[in-house]
Amino acid sequence: MGMNKTPIRIELTDKERQELERICRAHTASQRDVTRARIVLRLGEGEALSRVAAEVGRQRRIVRKWATRFVRKRLRGLVDAPRSGRPARFSPQSGHTPGEARL
Repeated sequence: MGMNKTPIRIELTDKERQELERICRAHTASQRDVTRARIVLRLGEGEALSRVAAEVGRQRRIVRKWATRFVRKRLRGLVDAPRSGRPARFSPQSGHTPGEARL
């Protein structure tokens, strides 16, 4: 275990650890979800922010961001927050692609 000089302390429940490990192993999980899960797992093992950042190939501030969100919201914090701006004009639920003729 590395020295953890950050005030962020992550203690995982067994259920949370199992879910994060499942995400890391899943072949269908997006790369960003796997990276976020790895960040939380490694910090939960007591690893330092700098070392985790180097392992996952992200900046310290990104590792700190996901660690802080996890501490505040637990697993729900690892999901992307809604984006601001205009809603999509062609939603995936419509079943039509842009430029497609409607019959």
